[in-house]
Amino acid sequence: MPEILEVESYRRLAERVVGSTVTRGWADAFAAKKLTSPAAWARAVRGLTVTGTSRRGKLLVLETDGVPLGVRFGMTGVLLIDDEAGIDGLFYGPHLFKAGWVRGGLEFDDGRKLILHDPRRLGRFEIDPDISQLGPDAMALTRAQFDRVVAVTRGDGPAIKARLLDQSSVAGVGNLLGDEILFRAGIDPRTPTGLLSADQRKRLYRAFTQTMRTLESRGGSHLGDHMDARFPGGFCPRDGSAMRSATIGGRTTYWCSTHQR
Repeated sequence: MPEILEVESYRRLAERVVGSTVTRGWADAFAAKKLTSPAAWARAVRGLTVTGTSRRGKLLVLETDGVPLGVRFGMTGVLLIDDEAGIDGLFYGPHLFKAGWVRGGLEFDDGRKLILHDPRRLGRFEIDPDISQLGPDAMALTRAQFDRVVAVTRGDGPAIKARLLDQSSVAGVGNLLGDEILFRAGIDPRTPTGLLSADQRKRLYRAFTQTMRTLESRGGSHLGDHMDARFPGGFCPRDGSAMRSATIGGRTTYWCSTHQR
């Protein structure tokens, strides 16, 4: 699953086309699902020169001398420049390339190609993407921003796992990173956000920043400490206790029955 760490690797790969001019763009109906038509992508991108790259959470943006171009990767989307992928494979995606899974891309005046490869067809292209509904970027989250993420104005608030997955609260955390952050912080993912103690909030922010740094250096969101136990009947790699599982925030969640409280 491309979470923020995977999309950051895509952004770095996309740096290779900075300075290149688009000669052709194409998209199938799936990649153009948020546009008026696949032809709208082709018309909008032709003749644009890529001037830089940026990212907010899981949204990749190609800055150009005209309109910005956005790419969202859904569950199994991978970015390729020519034959090189941003990552070797996704934890919950196929580890192979098929021409039939190419959803669209860009061709440049220097012969390079930028391709969106997406078996599950949930990725998409956007023209002038709106980032106003996205929260602060998870890889650069400050303590002041984190305090706003866990602030609750009414009642107990949602489960903390659901709050971490809310892209309008903090952009970029997906299911694997959310579980790893809470595993490291020793917090039950079902805990209402508004009931976190001061100590839990402190531990959570520390685990949040450490998880981003550590898993980026390891190579992806699928390389967390809890991953070996992420299956029914698994046991916590930290203390050997049984792992629990439930659907929280619409996603299958795993946590230790002992050290996550």
